[in-house]
Amino acid sequence: MSPKNLDTSSQLDTETRRSLLRILWRSRFGDLREQSLIRQGKGWFHISGMGHEALAGIAIHLEADDYAFPYYRDRAFCTQRGLTDFDLALAFYAKRDSSSGGRQLTGHFSNRALNIWSHPSPVGVHLLPACGAAWGIQLDGKPNVVYASLGEASARQGDFYEAVCFAKERQLPMVFVVQDNRIAISTSTTHTNPIALGVLDRSEWIRVDGSDVEAVAEAGRIAVGQARAGRGPAFIWCDVERFSNHSSADDQRMYRTADELEAMQQRDPIKLFQHQLIADGLLAEDEATAQEAELREEIRAAYRKASTQADPLGEECGLHLIGAVTPAPPAKIKLEKSCRMLDAVNRTFHAALDQVPEVVFFGQDIADPKGGVFNLTKGLSTKDPERAVNSPLAESTIMGVSVGLASYGKRPCFEIQFVDFIYPGWNQLVSNMATLRWRSFGQWQCPLVIYAPCGGYLPGGALWHSQSGEASFARVPGIRVVVPSTPGDAAGLFWTALHGGDPTIILLPKHLMWAELPAPTAVEAIPLGQARLVRSGSLLTLVTWGNCVELVEQTLESMDSNLDIELIDLRSIAPWDKEAVAISLRKTGRLLIVQEDNISASVGQMIVAEMCSDHTLLQRLKTPPVIVSKDDVHVGFNPIYE
Repeated sequence: MSPKNLDTSSQLDTETRRSLLRILWRSRFGDLREQSLIRQGKGWFHISGMGHEALAGIAIHLEADDYAFPYYRDRAFCTQRGLTDFDLALAFYAKRDSSSGGRQLTGHFSNRALNIWSHPSPVGVHLLPACGAAWGIQLDGKPNVVYASLGEASARQGDFYEAVCFAKERQLPMVFVVQDNRIAISTSTTHTNPIALGVLDRSEWIRVDGSDVEAVAEAGRIAVGQARAGRGPAFIWCDVERFSNHSSADDQRMYRTADELEAMQQRDPIKLFQHQLIADGLLAEDEATAQEAELREEIRAAYRKASTQADPLGEECGLHLIGAVTPAPPAKIKLEKSCRMLDAVNRTFHAALDQVPEVVFFGQDIADPKGGVFNLTKGLSTKDPERAVNSPLAESTIMGVSVGLASYGKRPCFEIQFVDFIYPGWNQLVSNMATLRWRSFGQWQCPLVIYAPCGGYLPGGALWHSQSGEASFARVPGIRVVVPSTPGDAAGLFWTALHGGDPTIILLPKHLMWAELPAPTAVEAIPLGQARLVRSGSLLTLVTWGNCVELVEQTLESMDSNLDIELIDLRSIAPWDKEAVAISLRKTGRLLIVQEDNISASVGQMIVAEMCSDHTLLQRLKTPPVIVSKDDVHVGFNPIYE
């Protein structure tokens, strides 16, 4: 819809128009206050929403249970949504009682009570989580919508296209808003944004002048109405001005002319809206002047008060990295005395579908009749097609949607077909999954499971079907990582993860999935961070996990079944059982680690470093620790390479 087809006549009543103007003033005066404090050396960073204030007109159409995934220039929108000047002042000063506990930059809005999702710095990375929240709303049959906004430069990010595609595919109740100020820090985007390039279908986008507050409000009314009515996502492209520097670390006079900066002032949404209210007889000049003065003083007072509040505590740096651990309920899962890992996992998935109403399965080819390339999800979609769904071939979608769906209240159990292909979703893992709880000071969580087949020892895997990669995940704070080696452990670790409060990566060794192995007839939940003692001994501590457990056991049996070796299956990589390894090492004085991953920056090296950093353990060592590992090379297609 073009601007000329948008009815810009006021659809708002008098009180709404007057109230909206106060919101715009509060946003502008708050920005100006922060700029002043920065100049006085009383703050570290500021990023402004000046020129973008009209977006508050969309927020007036949202209801309490709607969700908002704003971006960093959405100060006015978030103020209309319910953030107070004091909330924003606490964030500016990075105080402990701010929405992030002083951990996020200003402009990274968050409020769990208002359903304002914690904004991350990497641009566009919040859009797929927004889709996840919208999918949760849709699954629950609720009449709510999700607002997701971004700048036009961010519309060149891949996650933007994946989010738009997923929203359209599933007809999600979403309103996407691109706020186009025509510049990405200093780079013009006039001819490079996706609308200008013809990449997006212009007929699907409501194009609105962001200097016209009531036109933006009307565009919001139409878009929110469409999404709320179940007619799929709506799209708004809003042309705005960026009145300020990109941030307090920038000076736009270096790359914008004085004439350009002066001309922008003619499109100030607040001045234009204020003049319109005066012209319509809804506001007197002297009344406006008095209200402005009153609001400026209220904002000064809010910032003065915030400046005196408590700072974060250094000793709380690790607080809210992960949640409190609570035991999983008993697992009512029966296995055969001998079964395959894939059968144990499949049975656990069926139990979860039956017993955990929040669980949702999603991944490439997981639906019947295929039931996953390893048959892990066989029968789930037949049992409940709404909660076991094929994904597009888009790993960032899988990872990002899981975060939003989990923070909404579901329990995603999503499949990456092979761990080798997880890296297109890496941004979601490190930027959202790992940080959401910590960066929101515990307000937001994303309890989810991402599982993926891993490892080699099957012919024909080559470079991208043979990686193990556990070290890549283990070093990311806020992520749990496990690698089971038996059917019982796979079932027990999945059951624990499906009831946990944090994101867990479960890597399933492909070689072991098809093997008939002994299994407990009744599955027990296995706490994360608890190793398995495979065999006792006093001569050597041998630590391994995943595929290598079988390899080590076979090797030991072929050598001498009476070898006095203590074998530990680590099975949980993050957290890992330091105590079990240390107790064994104190007994044996010798440490051998066998791993499938390549050696540099590996889990094996981490274990050696941790053990040797304890002087009491170092003194007990009789020989230097040894790591048996893959070299720092790739795996080739010919079995000779493997």
